[in-house]
Amino acid sequence: MLLEVYGHGGDLQTASERYGISPGQMTDLSANINPLGPPPGLIDKLRAAMPEIVKYPDPGHRRFISRLSERYALEADHFIIGNGAAENMALALLALSPARVGIIEPCFSEYRTLAEQFGATVSSVYGTAERAFRADPGDIERLIEETELVFLGQPNNPNGVQYPLDELHRFAQTAERCGTYLVVDEAFVDFIPEAKRQTLLPVLGQYKHLILIRSMTKFYAIPGLRLGFALAAPELVARMRSKQVTWSVNALALIAGEICLQGDEVYEQATISLITEQRELLHTGLHQLGCQTWPGEANFMLVRLPEGWTAAAVQTELGRRGVLVRSCAMYPGLGERDIRIAVKGQAEREKLLTELTAVLGGKTE
Repeated sequence: MLLEVYGHGGDLQTASERYGISPGQMTDLSANINPLGPPPGLIDKLRAAMPEIVKYPDPGHRRFISRLSERYALEADHFIIGNGAAENMALALLALSPARVGIIEPCFSEYRTLAEQFGATVSSVYGTAERAFRADPGDIERLIEETELVFLGQPNNPNGVQYPLDELHRFAQTAERCGTYLVVDEAFVDFIPEAKRQTLLPVLGQYKHLILIRSMTKFYAIPGLRLGFALAAPELVARMRSKQVTWSVNALALIAGEICLQGDEVYEQATISLITEQRELLHTGLHQLGCQTWPGEANFMLVRLPEGWTAAAVQTELGRRGVLVRSCAMYPGLGERDIRIAVKGQAEREKLLTELTAVLGGKTE
């Protein structure tokens, strides 16, 4: 039985109950969170802010939006704050009410889950292993033409790859021509060196049907607080905000967001450098064990196990050894040998490779 009973990684309670290991003793590589933890001083500042819990949070999220406006050089009416990136996806669906939603498989499961929860019919196109599980650009353009809203991961989860900027422009232009909304999920873009990020953010004003979604929880290691935001034309933002439950974002999350955006460049560059270095070392170690990987750029890696091994079997054996990985067997477009591994620090990488070597017997099947 797979660990993802709720459809996602990072379920330490289920893992603890199944393997009899306390959450604090586990090496969790099933959730893609910054291995450096929150920015220095954040937890102390949140402790000092605890008295704020006796007050309602600002329903307009004004201080945090002001910080975002400064960082991204956009007027405040281009931003909407959500209880994680997932709420912003839900708000886009609620505000725009698409009858037909397009997704590019394999992808984050919430695209389909949310679309179906809100009554949409979901259509898919598929990436191929030869293209590192990117879909053919022509297939994506046809998907945009045939649906009313399309989700696109950039970089995509679980393969961690980006579409090049020229293709993103093609997709956005097709969306404008067809009146389709293009929702680009950039939850992991901060882990990519800035010069290598492929994003339409600098030309957001050119596309009235474009929504960019970003997460604060992954890069700044605050998933328990839940914080994300979306960027779009003011008219789209207003429509999304009209569907938002008042006070859906709590006061401590908003304060954390303000602190994170103060811009600790040492922390941010250290994170990117660590992920870049450890991803390459992990890639090498996995290949030595007979695994296949793809050239992702985010803080996780899609891995195909050697012949004869399944994600379920390896996940179970690693779980018994206190190491959690994400099965990708349930992702449409992937198979029973596919797992996703978070890129973390040296200790976590060495622990994984040691235990995986023991599981695989040190040789391929």
